[in-house]
Amino acid sequence: AVLLSLVAWPPAGARAAAGAADLVIRNGAVLDGLGNALVRADVVIDAGRIVQVGAVGRDVRARREIDAAGRIVAPGFIDAHSHG
Repeated sequence: AVLLSLVAWPPAGARAAAGAADLVIRNGAVLDGLGNALVRADVVIDAGRIVQVGAVGRDVRARREIDAAGRIVAPGFIDAHSHG
């Protein structure tokens, strides 16, 4: 995975900034996991990485967009549940 991230071009953030991303989750209440209050924000994901959290303009488009209004979004959390 590290090797793939090193050879990906252009970088994920550059593609998202240019107006193209894999996924945009809009209008969610973002939970950061640090105990802070929920914040209404958008989350942009490109090439398997979170590249932006915050207000994302309508010029940023994605192959898939999700309207998360009324829902909580917790970007970056890892599900450690297993049946080992």
